[in-house]
Amino acid sequence: MRFRFAVLVAVTSVLTVVSPATAGHPATIANSAVDDWSQLDRLLFRISLPAFLKARAGGDPRFDWSTDNCSAPLIGDTGRSFNFRDPCRRHDFGYRNLQLMERRYAGAGAYWNATNRRRVDEMFLADMRTHCRSRSLPLRPTCQVWAETFFRAVRIAGGP
Repeated sequence: MRFRFAVLVAVTSVLTVVSPATAGHPATIANSAVDDWSQLDRLLFRISLPAFLKARAGGDPRFDWSTDNCSAPLIGDTGRSFNFRDPCRRHDFGYRNLQLMERRYAGAGAYWNATNRRRVDEMFLADMRTHCRSRSLPLRPTCQVWAETFFRAVRIAGGP
């Protein structure tokens, strides 16, 4: 009987040491470029703006969620016919996090490049156009003009 008890204690001890203490809860996983890019690509290009804003509220710590709300001198991100605050948030998220990926994974142009920047800018335009469709009919044309203006400004001054 003592022998069985000793074996049971030994096996239990070994299993306790070998198995993670948080069984059923994954340990903190180191970031990988593939995982981060997959999530970033989803947040930037594959979900709606409202879904992005919901994810932003959760604030995945791998990413930089800060924003300057378009930093459009004199104009700002809102006006009588438009409110581009939310499209600006996703646009800022894109620029900041493509650059973050570049630094984090030494991408040498793999992440922050002209192609990805254009994709972020085009999503910005799509988000603004979607917003403009939600405005009252008389305000839509002016809103669309502002959307094009903001888009052209980021294309000229935005980066690589």
